[in-house]
Amino acid sequence: MVDLINLTFITISKKKKAVGFKPDPYVATVINCAMWVYYGMSLVRLGSPLVVIINAFGLGIKPIYVGIFFTYSPWNRRRNILVVLLIELIFMAALVALCRSSALFVMLCIIFNIAMYTSPLTIMRRVIQTKSVKYMHFYMSLAMFLNGITWAVYALLKFKPFVLVPNGLEALLGLAQLILYATYYRTTKLDKPEKPTSDVELSRS
Repeated sequence: MVDLINLTFITISKKKKAVGFKPDPYVATVINCAMWVYYGMSLVRLGSPLVVIINAFGLGIKPIYVGIFFTYSPWNRRRNILVVLLIELIFMAALVALCRSSALFVMLCIIFNIAMYTSPLTIMRRVIQTKSVKYMHFYMSLAMFLNGITWAVYALLKFKPFVLVPNGLEALLGLAQLILYATYYRTTKLDKPEKPTSDVELSRS
């Protein structure tokens, strides 16, 4: 999912802490976009550059999001992010060097695509447990749903089942998030803005 403005990271940047937010979807997106860009290069030669263009944009912007998470996270989470990114890098390098079957590569792309779209399940579980949508933004869920629907329609028109399967799943998960948002929005307690400390209070300390 490619999003121009991510409210999650606006919130993190303002609060200067990533507590309560999970980087899973964004870390998963990095390897997913890299794989689709590599596979899409063969489609460019066939006159179909759309897959490369969309995923190249995602590959450019998602590391920025991961970097924001990294900056405002405690060391144990930073370490986990670094380990996962290193594993992704090694896996991608090995895949490019060793995989010679386009069919196998497409299957792996689909698997990682599904992994990317199911990674928000951890956030959905948190919403159900806390009965709060504090850490799940409406516009992100809406974008996920619309993106999945758009690509699913494209896959149906072009008869591309390897595009239809993961994006159909994305649309379903996006719809599930919207339903959760509608269900728990009224029970969500929003953070109250902190009151600035007055000069009088400072003088008393």
